[in-house]
Amino acid sequence: MKERFETFTVLINRISRNIRKIKNQEMAEYNLRSSHISCLYYLYMSDGLTATELCERCEEDKAAVSRALDYLEKNGFIVCESKSAKRYKSPLSLTEKGKHVGKKIADKIAGVLDEISVGLTEEERIAFYRSLAIISESLERVCKSTESRKG
Repeated sequence: MKERFETFTVLINRISRNIRKIKNQEMAEYNLRSSHISCLYYLYMSDGLTATELCERCEEDKAAVSRALDYLEKNGFIVCESKSAKRYKSPLSLTEKGKHVGKKIADKIAGVLDEISVGLTEEERIAFYRSLAIISESLERVCKSTESRKG
């Protein structure tokens, strides 16, 4: 069991670290970090998202998304059209600069996904993602169970 735990945690950490490295290396020319990339990607794929919707899609907390959006707005990647409504409920849009970088991000993601799928059949890929979803949901249940015992 110890070996299974070590293999699982090491591989998950390695995957996460490599994803962050790819994001940071690819976007260094734009002075963007990993959290910025996720926001730009989701806005590129679905223009007009709110900060609340980005929190859900990026699986990030409100403060982290808020910091990323502030940076992206100050640096000309996004605009917030509505000035009257609560900011976190206002739709955000990409500027031309944001659309250019968003396309580059989407293209890079597509290329990476193609590259990591080499050697996997479609059935293996589907089973892998299904397994990841089951593991994620199970870990979430464990976290909630642990929280409820402490609270």
